[in-house]
Amino acid sequence: MDTNGPSLTREDVARSSDRARVSRARRSGKRHHLVWLLTGPGLLAMLGENDGPSMVSYAADGASYGTGFFLPFIVVLFAMAYICQEMAMRVGAVTHRGYGELVLQRYGRLWGWFGAVDLVLTNLVTLVSEFVAIRVGLAFFGLGAPVAAGLGVLLVVLTLTGGRYRRWERIVLGLAMFNGLFLVAAIMVHPDPGAIGEAFATWSPLPTGGLTTLLLLLTATIGATVTPWMIFFQQSASADKGITHHDLKHGRLDTAVGAGLAAVFGCAALIAGAVLFTHGGEAIQGLAGAGFPAALSAVAGTPVGTLFALGLIEAGAVAILTISASTAYAAGECIGVPASFNSSHRGAALFYGVNVTTALISAAVILIPGAPLLAIALNANVLATVLLPVTLLFLMMLANDSELMGKWANRRVTNILGTLVIVFIALCAAAYGIISFLQTIHLIPA
Repeated sequence: MDTNGPSLTREDVARSSDRARVSRARRSGKRHHLVWLLTGPGLLAMLGENDGPSMVSYAADGASYGTGFFLPFIVVLFAMAYICQEMAMRVGAVTHRGYGELVLQRYGRLWGWFGAVDLVLTNLVTLVSEFVAIRVGLAFFGLGAPVAAGLGVLLVVLTLTGGRYRRWERIVLGLAMFNGLFLVAAIMVHPDPGAIGEAFATWSPLPTGGLTTLLLLLTATIGATVTPWMIFFQQSASADKGITHHDLKHGRLDTAVGAGLAAVFGCAALIAGAVLFTHGGEAIQGLAGAGFPAALSAVAGTPVGTLFALGLIEAGAVAILTISASTAYAAGECIGVPASFNSSHRGAALFYGVNVTTALISAAVILIPGAPLLAIALNANVLATVLLPVTLLFLMMLANDSELMGKWANRRVTNILGTLVIVFIALCAAAYGIISFLQTIHLIPA
């Protein structure tokens, strides 16, 4: 043995221990146990993206336009999300490296740091909106912004005490399952099954209305489903979990199940919000303060409002945990220091410090009086949509890098679908940006 080679780190030992459990499950033929061990990054990326701003965006779509166009649109968007996240999972499993680290190594420090700074700034805005979601949910129960800020930061601190990625992942997964509260709320509003079936069977054309508002909702809905932090998170989490090329089948299953559940719960939020459309068409601007929970309570009953409020608290909490983690992964990978939940607090001080610091900064912002809650939530998703094409382009390049990926590089069909996704998202973001600019300089009416 070469005693001069690098020694195993605590992180390496932790991952090897997890890999040993996977190998024993595979040899024993315990398929369900194997699936359980490998489940995690895909589910968390998808359900984490069903965050507070996303559920508010879906409910706003339903409240403003009903179910006709946006219900099937959500399903299509999560199919697009699966295409992107499968690539992120595959690159992480084959290379055992996070997105930020690979971009820096393959394309230089300029693009590596551009991606990291871009992500950190976007994540900070998004994290503020997650605290806003918790604040809106708690406001329904008469609790204020300080409670929301304290709860979010406390969750981040508590989940960082486990000392292992596997423990952190299982805690967050347990919280993420409560995203199903939106489904219960949707059932309780007694939606018309015929109208839902017709929405999927006919897929109504884009609804009429103000162009800027419609583009805002369209772009926000895209940003509610596919975002840069998901790419960073799933690729880094797949590496942190110790997934290898042997696990690609299970990684795809994990991602597909996550996409399916997230689509169902997202559609449920829209269906619940659509109750407001059928009761006078509540305008988005009129849903400030306690927001959708209060509006739903007035129209569909207190239990529905309560479930929606609890769902917003859950959605914001899970997103705070996953988005803080993606920010910490990106920072550590670009600087070149340990970035893993399997590392000790002392050995990965930057990683754990970024987790907590980003949560603290975002929590402080929501304590500012008079913050426009719904505007922050919707525009966080718009910002994510605008910045997403660059992230996806580099992901496609990594997934096609034969030196990195070998026989697991993208196939032709994946490249075609991935290119269509990037073009579609870029066109929607550009359209919203151009229309908004032209209205700002008064070349077209607002």
